Amino acid sequence: QVQLVESGGGLVQAGTSLRLSCAASGRTSSTYAMGWFRQAPGKEREFVASITRNIGISRYADSVKGRFTISRDNAKNTVYLQMDSLKPEDTAVYFCAVKPVAAGQYDYWGQGTRVTVSS
Repeated sequence: QVQLVESGGGLVQAGTSLRLSCAASGRTSSTYAMGWFRQAPGKEREFVASITRNIGISRYADSVKGRFTISRDNAKNTVYLQMDSLKPEDTAVYFCAVKPVAAGQYDYWGQGTRVTVSS
């Protein structure tokens, strides 16, 4: 089992930055990748970014490329999402998730942290 706790959300103005953190505990050694997802009001949850634990290969949704940066600190079992040039359409609850194996699914999820971007 892996437990995830997100933090760093809040209310910000468009054009500013915010950094989210996700601290993992439990069987973190069996983690292949960690990812960030988001769910806006009335919409389905969508992929934002991911990063592999060992090599640090990252992937991004087209909507956030060039604005968001995912990084990890394996010593702290923490993954970060640096969000720059925020837009009102980035408003959502952001979830952290863990994929234990490369061919598997994201099996563990945090409770989410809310990000609201005002125009």
